[in-house]
Amino acid sequence: MEVLQLLVSGISQGCVYGLIALGFVLIYKATEMVNFAQGDLMMMGAFIAYSYVNLMGMPFLVGFLGTIVSMAVVGALLERVIVRPMIGEPPFAVLMITIGLGFVLRAIAGAVWGAEPKTISSPFAGDVLRFNGVTLGYENLAIIAGTILLCLALFGFFQFTRLGLAMQAASQNQLAAYYCGIPVKRIYAFVWALSAAIAATTGILVAPITLIDPMMGFVGVKAFAAAIVGGFGSLQGAMAGGLLIGIVEQFAGRYLPTGFADTSAYALLLLMLLVRPEGLFATIQRKKV
Repeated sequence: MEVLQLLVSGISQGCVYGLIALGFVLIYKATEMVNFAQGDLMMMGAFIAYSYVNLMGMPFLVGFLGTIVSMAVVGALLERVIVRPMIGEPPFAVLMITIGLGFVLRAIAGAVWGAEPKTISSPFAGDVLRFNGVTLGYENLAIIAGTILLCLALFGFFQFTRLGLAMQAASQNQLAAYYCGIPVKRIYAFVWALSAAIAATTGILVAPITLIDPMMGFVGVKAFAAAIVGGFGSLQGAMAGGLLIGIVEQFAGRYLPTGFADTSAYALLLLMLLVRPEGLFATIQRKKV
């Protein structure tokens, strides 16, 4: 039963890594940029949800939806104001811009909400479900269920909507997509909005089990490792890498000496780079014309 308990906890934590990694992959596939501020967007989403639900007294569902819309707007604005002027610049410059953006977001969060950790009044926090000796927190189940629903929604969006198909076309060949009449710049803005909305969803789901503070966005480093382990450029790889790292962390924390849990993600990353550098899902494909 201990193994099952660790497995469920690992899946829950892995869902968090996987969702943040989805944001990395979405932006990379569409723009070939790596947004190292993705974890900090999750942090901002959690703080905005805290403001809506705890400070303004909104019902949780209303605050949830309001946060997603707010962060989508933030993501689109960031793309328009900060990222779009950097198109054509060296990749290193763009990388430094996103790292600097993370520092700015943390500073804003500290100035507006303070450094004291906070919690969201969540309807699924505190209660547990016991099944055959396994204790499952409702907040963990909410993370797993929310991740499944979000992944299904994204799958349907990319497979069955014109906008989703246009995003895939733009990610394959930007110039060809432009000549086919696809508004590539608008697609870029939507990708950033979608990634920010996913980050906000992750922040809301994880807030009941992880206190909200300006530093919580550093979990994005492990999510980046998950994206590489899964195969950078693969949506399913992002989730697979996140789940693998989450499960490995739980078992390393239980059966290995103290400290191995925090470093297991990076050890797994190094191992993957040595054995299979392209990741579990080799999806950095040649672009089609």
